[in-house]
Amino acid sequence: MNNMYFSLLFLLFVLCSSCDISNPDTNSKPYPIVDIDGNGYDSVQIGNQFWLNSNFKVTHFRNGDPIPEAKTALEWIEASEQGKPAYCYYDNNPFNALLYGKLYNWYAITDPRGLAPLGWHIPTDEELIQLGNDVNNDGGSIKSNSGWQNGANGTNTSRFYALPGGFRSYNGSFSFIEYFGYWWSSSASNNENAWGRYLNSEGNYVYRYMYKKGCGFAIRCIKDS
Repeated sequence: MNNMYFSLLFLLFVLCSSCDISNPDTNSKPYPIVDIDGNGYDSVQIGNQFWLNSNFKVTHFRNGDPIPEAKTALEWIEASEQGKPAYCYYDNNPFNALLYGKLYNWYAITDPRGLAPLGWHIPTDEELIQLGNDVNNDGGSIKSNSGWQNGANGTNTSRFYALPGGFRSYNGSFSFIEYFGYWWSSSASNNENAWGRYLNSEGNYVYRYMYKKGCGFAIRCIKDS
């Protein structure tokens, strides 16, 4: 009887040990949101919206197709002129993506193959307006509390963790890392420009502006309503 009892316990142990604890239907994942590349993200609620609280790092569309990486200025300019998607690392240095995420042109974020994980999307201009309203356009409340030059760190009371990752101009040059942070919306303002937001190290305000679609900005995703 004892032998049968211990045999059953051993069999139960083996079965439990073989379970796949990485199953997305379990609560064992270290991050609640994971993109197609396996990068994990946390989220935060601000007002009635739910946001990822770090910049996007994905290098594939949701269907598995690779997003073209534009390393040279010429590759970046050509993608813009042809209206094709592209991403890059700031200064073409992969180390920068560990903290700041990657930079994408507007054609990448509006590609019908999709960038955001299922259940999430790139925010519209209206959704970013709502974010600004929810924090009273206080850029300090969404800035990280370290990493900004000129003593311009934020309080990060919203837990949004906005970082100064700089941007890539439509002409392929890189600028303003540690001083400015830029984020795309999915809303075009005209044929050549789209709406975005920026924060800088000279003040604490959420600025709305339209930029050339060939610029390289960071991405924050918002949860589908």
